[in-house]
Amino acid sequence: FGGDLASYVGPQKAIELMNYIDDINMSMGGAGSKRYTTVDSSIKREALKYDLHLLDAEVRHLGTDKNYVILSNIVKYIENTVDIFCNAEVIDIAQVEGGWNTVLTDGTVYNPKYLIMATGRSGSSWTSKICEKLGIVAHNNRVDIGIRFECPADIWEPITSQVYESKIVYRSPKTGCACRTFCMNPHGEVVTENTNGIMTVNGHSYEDPAKHTENTNFALLVTHHFTEPFKDSNAYGESIARLTNMLAGGVMVQRFGDLVANKRSNPKRIAESFVKPTLTAEPGNLALPIPKLTLDTIIEMIYALDKVAPGTANDDTL
Repeated sequence: FGGDLASYVGPQKAIELMNYIDDINMSMGGAGSKRYTTVDSSIKREALKYDLHLLDAEVRHLGTDKNYVILSNIVKYIENTVDIFCNAEVIDIAQVEGGWNTVLTDGTVYNPKYLIMATGRSGSSWTSKICEKLGIVAHNNRVDIGIRFECPADIWEPITSQVYESKIVYRSPKTGCACRTFCMNPHGEVVTENTNGIMTVNGHSYEDPAKHTENTNFALLVTHHFTEPFKDSNAYGESIARLTNMLAGGVMVQRFGDLVANKRSNPKRIAESFVKPTLTAEPGNLALPIPKLTLDTIIEMIYALDKVAPGTANDDTL
C-alpha cells in the first residue's frame, strides 16, 4: 500500500502485482493470516465528520514473527538458482562496455550485464550520488518528518479490530500541511533502528498473541515537498534525526501533555505515566529538534484523531 507503483504501471496492474506478492507470501508460510479491508467501513464515515480521510486499503497481517519465516523460506527456495552475498557492500558502480562494474568494499568487482539498484531508505543518499555520477536524471522526492505515537491498545481497539491498519490523512487548516498515520502496530512494540549511524524508531507487531503488548503504536508523518533551489530532501530529514540524537544521546520520548505545555519530559514524569513505553528512551522535548510547522500539524491531527478514538490526546500518550 502506498508508493508510486500505480503511476508507472497503472492502478489495475499495481493491484495484480500486489495480489501476486500476496500469493507468494501465502505459499511461503503466510497461510492462515487474516486479510482486512477498509472498504465500506463505518469508521470511514465517522472519520469524515472530523475531516479525517480513511483511505481504502486491504491489509494482510503477517506479523514480524511470520515475516521471518516467509523470508527464510524464500531464501531457501531461490538459493540454488541465485547467488546471495551477505555483508558485501557495493561502494561504486561504473558503466562499461557490455554492462556494469560493481565494486565491493574488499575490492571485488562484479560485471553484470544488467543491474538493479534497490538500496532502500538507508541507501537513498548513496543512490542519489550514483545517479548523479552516471548522469541518470533523478526527481526531487518528498521527505516525511514525524514521530512514532504510543498509547494503550484499548483506545484504538474498536478501529484496529475491524481494519487492523487504518491509513488516515488529515490536512491542517492552520498550516496547510497534510499529516497521515502510517505503519500501525496494534498490541505492538516500538524498536530502535540504526540507519547509517542515525538512531530512529520503528514499530513491530506479532501474529502470535503471546507476544502482544498492552500498547498500540503508529507513525504520524507530515509530508514536505521541496522546490528549487533546495535539492537534498534526504539530508534535511537526516539532519533533524541527527539533532534529536544529539539532544537525547539517541532516541527521545515525550509525554503528549508535556509537548503541548512546551516542557521537557523527565524520567519521573515518564515513570509515573499511565502509558508504559515499550522502548526505553531518553525523556526530552521534541519541540527543539522538530520544525514548528511539522509539530503543529502533528499536534492538530492528534486532537482530530481523539474525536474518532477518544483517549488519543490523553496527557500520558507517548
